[in-house]
Amino acid sequence: MSYHGKVKVGGTPDTRELADLVITKVAVGPMDNNAYLLRCRRTDDQVLVDAANDTDTLLRVVGDGGLTTVVTTHRHGDHWQALAEVVELTGAQTAAGAPDADELPVEVTTRVDDGDTVEVGHCRLEVIQLVGHTPGSVALLYDDPDGMPHLFTGDSLFPGGPGRTESPEAFTSLMDDLVAKVFDRLPDETWVYPGHGNDTTVGAERPHLAEWRERGW
Repeated sequence: MSYHGKVKVGGTPDTRELADLVITKVAVGPMDNNAYLLRCRRTDDQVLVDAANDTDTLLRVVGDGGLTTVVTTHRHGDHWQALAEVVELTGAQTAAGAPDADELPVEVTTRVDDGDTVEVGHCRLEVIQLVGHTPGSVALLYDDPDGMPHLFTGDSLFPGGPGRTESPEAFTSLMDDLVAKVFDRLPDETWVYPGHGNDTTVGAERPHLAEWRERGW
């Protein structure tokens, strides 16, 4: 596999080609945000996960294929700086977790909840609510029928632990959701695509759950 998921702002995007879905990862903006373009091989429909920054870079990745939907993983500003402009220039629909939707700079077409789906042509992304980093944080799961699961986690899960929370209660909520909806459900080979930095896997992070609980928020 040539995909490594190590990208930097101003550098070359990295592309992973699955049987039915093509995933392109690019880093943008002063906070080194990751954005992910997902393209269905059969229909060429495209979905962008987090229009974080740098509209020109994002549109170059989108190319001439157009954009069906932009999904925003959560309401923090570094994940939507280019959202309004990308939507205006492409006509894309928008989706976000219901509790975060009103904090975004565009009208959200679809307010998603746990268990909802986002279509990428013939491919389906399952919405997984991971409440804690923000009230409306969502992850997106593509369970590849010809391979392993792929999970786009925003800022809810990184290599080394969950994303920042603002209270012990929010931390407990996020940890509980991660354990129940990610670690208790998904196999070790599940590939994790975070909102910043390098990728990881569920198996690489699983041994550290107790440390994270002890470390706290």
